[in-house]
Amino acid sequence: MNAIAEPVRVLTPSPAAIADAGFSALHPPLLPAADPTVREGLLEIPGEMALHHGGRLSGVRLAWRLAGPVNAPVVCALGGISATRRVCLGDEPRLDWWGEIAGPDRPLDTHRFRVLSFDYLGGSGETTGPRESELFPSVSSYDQAELLMRLLNHLGIKSLRAIAGGSYGGMVALAFGERYPERAGRLLVLCAADRPHPLATAWRSVQREIVRLTLASGRPADGLKLARALAMSTYRSGEELGARFGGPPALESDRFVFPVERYLLARGSDYAARHRPESFLCLSESIDLHRIDASRIFVPTIAVAVREDQLVPVADIRGMVARLGAGRLHEVSSIYGHDAFLKESQQLRGAFAAALESN
Repeated sequence: MNAIAEPVRVLTPSPAAIADAGFSALHPPLLPAADPTVREGLLEIPGEMALHHGGRLSGVRLAWRLAGPVNAPVVCALGGISATRRVCLGDEPRLDWWGEIAGPDRPLDTHRFRVLSFDYLGGSGETTGPRESELFPSVSSYDQAELLMRLLNHLGIKSLRAIAGGSYGGMVALAFGERYPERAGRLLVLCAADRPHPLATAWRSVQREIVRLTLASGRPADGLKLARALAMSTYRSGEELGARFGGPPALESDRFVFPVERYLLARGSDYAARHRPESFLCLSESIDLHRIDASRIFVPTIAVAVREDQLVPVADIRGMVARLGAGRLHEVSSIYGHDAFLKESQQLRGAFAAALESN
C-alpha cells in the first residue's frame, strides 16, 4: 500500500511544560519527553473494499494522524461519530476533541505514548465518505476496524499497546478486538456496549428522519442542526441540564426562547457548520447496526460505564462484561452522562492506567 500527502510536523514542548509533566524516578517517561512529533498521512487502499453489510467501495482513502514521542508505544484513540483524527496536540487546542483526556500529564499521556487515530469511513473528514446527495453504502464498526488493521500494516505497527474508544469508538474497539485480537494488547471501552439499546436507537432514528426530510425539502443544514440539538439532549444528564438551564425564558420577537433551547440549538448550529448531513446519516446508522459477539473477545478489556448515561445503560455494559473473555468493569457517576468520556479526566485516570500498563 502506498501513502500520499504525509507531512511531518515536529512539536517541541517548552522546558516548563516538561517540568510540569511531573515524572518521578518511579514513573519515568518511556522515552524523553522532548521529542514529540506529529505525523499525518493519507493512505490509499488499492482495489475494491467489500463492506460488512454487503456494499463495496473502490479507491478508499484513509486520513490518519500519529502524535507523540518517536518509538513510544502506540495507543489508538477513537471517539464518537463527530470525532476526527485530531485527538490532541493540535495547532488549535480547541479543535482537539479529546484534549481533556489526551495530552501531557493527562490520562492518555503524550509524553509516554504515541496517539494514533483516523477519520472514520463515511464521516465528514478526509477519509472516503458520502458527498452531497450521494448514495453511500452502509458502514459497520467491523469496516472501521478493518481500516485500522490496514493502517497498522501500512505504518509497520505490529501491535497497539491499547485501543481507547469512547461511544462509537468503543464499538470500533470491540469489533477490532473480536476480529484482530493479536494486534491490540488491551481494549479500553468507554460508554459503549456490544449492541445498541433500543431506546437509543429510537432517538437516533428520529434524528435521521429529521435529516432525511430536510434533505428532501432542500434544507439539509436546518435538519442537521435540529438532529444534533436533539442528540445533545441525550448526551448529557438531566441533572446537568437542570442545574445549568433552570432560568426563565426570554421573550424574543413574538415568542419565548428557553435557556436550554438556546443552548441546544447553538450546539446544533455549530455541528451543522462542520459536518455533512449525509455523513451524519451514515455513521448514526452505523451505531444502530453495531452488533458484535462479546463471547469471542479475549483481549483484556476494561469497560467504563457511567450511571447517568442515557444512551448506553449501565446494565447493558455489565451484561457485556459478563460475556467478555477477559473483561473488567469500571463504573463512575457523572453529571455529564454519556459525554463523561470526554470530560472526566480525574475519574478516568484509573481506567487508563490499568489499560496502558505493560502487558
